[in-house]
Amino acid sequence: MIELSAAAVAEATGGILTATVSPASTVDAATTDSREVSAGTLFIAKPGEHADGHDFIAAARASGATLILAERETLDAQGRPDPAVIVADVVPAMGRLAAYIVERIREHSPTTVIGITGSAGKTTTKDLLAAILSTVGPTVAPQNSYNGEVGVPLTVFRAALETRYLVIEMGADEIGNIEYLSAMVQPDIGVVLMVGSAHSGKFGGVENIARTKGELVEALPADGVAVLNRDDPRVAAMADRTRGKVVWFSVEEGTFPLVDAGLAEGTASCSALADSLTTDGEEHPVFELKVGAGTGAASHHVTSGLIGRHHASNITAAAAAAAAAGLDPEAIAAVLNGAGATSRRRMERTDRADGITVINDAYNANPESMRAALQTLAVMGRSTGRRTWAVLGEMLELGEDRIREHTAIGTAVVRLNIGQLLVVGRGARPLYTSAVNEGSWGEEVDFAEDLDAAAQLLQAKMAPGDIVLFKSSNGAGLGELGDQIACGPAEPGPAEVPAPADRKEQSQ
Repeated sequence: MIELSAAAVAEATGGILTATVSPASTVDAATTDSREVSAGTLFIAKPGEHADGHDFIAAARASGATLILAERETLDAQGRPDPAVIVADVVPAMGRLAAYIVERIREHSPTTVIGITGSAGKTTTKDLLAAILSTVGPTVAPQNSYNGEVGVPLTVFRAALETRYLVIEMGADEIGNIEYLSAMVQPDIGVVLMVGSAHSGKFGGVENIARTKGELVEALPADGVAVLNRDDPRVAAMADRTRGKVVWFSVEEGTFPLVDAGLAEGTASCSALADSLTTDGEEHPVFELKVGAGTGAASHHVTSGLIGRHHASNITAAAAAAAAAGLDPEAIAAVLNGAGATSRRRMERTDRADGITVINDAYNANPESMRAALQTLAVMGRSTGRRTWAVLGEMLELGEDRIREHTAIGTAVVRLNIGQLLVVGRGARPLYTSAVNEGSWGEEVDFAEDLDAAAQLLQAKMAPGDIVLFKSSNGAGLGELGDQIACGPAEPGPAEVPAPADRKEQSQ
C-alpha cells in the first residue's frame, strides 16, 4: 500500500482519530486478517458473518499494527484507547480509502485500471490478463477471487505508487454492486465476459443480472474502452450503454473482424478472435489468436494450459483487454501460449500416482459453468477411453429456479454419457432424481448426504484410470473434498473436510 499518515486515513474515510493517535504516524499496509499484520499495518476491524474484527485488535497490535480502522473505540490492557480511526461503518470506509488511493496513484504516474465482470470466468480472465500485463509494467490483481465491496479495496491496498496496471475483478449479487465498485476505482477499460443465471434468485432474473453487469461499461469515460463478448447477445447489447469505444472478443467461427452495420463505428481495432478453435488430447484449447483490425490481423498459434474448450472465451477476453491497454499482439500470444490456471479449484488437474485424475472445479458453480465442466469431462472420457465421474453438489442462490436448474443438470449428465454420478448434499437432490428419471440407475448413480459419506463412497468405488470431476458452489464444500481425494488414498475412517470458507468475497 502507498504510505499514508493517520491524518490522511481519517480524512479519506471520514473518520475521527482517537486521542492516542499521532496524526503524523504512518501505515504502509492494510488487512482485515490479524494474522497478516506486521509493523506499519492498518488493521481493519471488520465485523463479519463468523467473527468480529474488533475482537482481534489486541492480537493485531501485538503483531505491530500501527493504526486500527474500527467502528467503536476499544481499550488496551492498560485501559487506554487503542490508536484508531473511528468510522460509522468499516466497509464503506474501506471503499472511500480505496478511492483515495487510486486517485493518489493516478496523480503520481500513468496508471490503467481494468475492471472485469461476468457471471463466470472472472478469475481465470483476471489471472491471464495479469500475467500478460506484468511483462511490461508493475501489475496488481486480486488474490483469490476478491471481487466485492471488501475484496476490491483489499486489492487496491496492495498497489504502490508505481503500479502501472491495476486489474479489478468485480462481482455482484444485487443491482448497484458494480456501479459502486466502478465509482470506487474509476476503470479505464471494462471487460464483460458473459451473463448467466448465477444469483438469479437474488437478482430477480437474468435481465437484472445483465443490467448489473452493464453498470461497468456505463461507468467508463469517453476515452475508455468496453471489451465485450460478441457471442453473448446480452453482453453485445451493452455496446449501446457506454460512452467509450467498443471492442470485441469471440470464439464464433467467421465473425472476424467482429463488426456489423449496427455496431461498426469505432470498433475492431483491439478485437480478438479464437480462430479454428479445437482442443488437444488433454482438452486444452488450441486455436489461432487474431488480435487487431479486421481480416488483416496476424494469427498467432496458442495452445492453452487451461482445461476446457469454454476457456477460449476467457483467453480472447484477456487478449482483447491487453490489446486495449496498448500491448503488442505477438507479446500477448506469447504469454497466453501454454498459460494455465494460477488460482485454485478452476479446472485444477491432479494426476494421482495410482492413475486416477482429479479435476477440481468446485470454487464456484452456476448452470452455465456446470454444463461447460461436464462437457469437458465427457470429451476427456471419450478421447481417452477412461471412466468418468461427476461429483456434483448444490448450485447456490438460484432462487425459485433451483429445482429446475438442478433437474436440467441431472439430465445433462446422463445425455453426456458420464460414467458415474455422485450427488452430494440435500440441496442437490433434484439433480440425482432427474438423472435417475432420465435412465441412470443402479451402480451408475449415487447420492451422499454429506462430504464424509461422499469421501467414503469414492474411496471404495474409484479405480485406476478414472477421471473424477468435482463441481459445486463454494459453500457446498466440494472443493475441500476434491483436495482430499487428489491427495491420494486415505486411511479408513471419517473424512476430515474443513468447513466452507466465508463466501462474502466470491460474488458473481
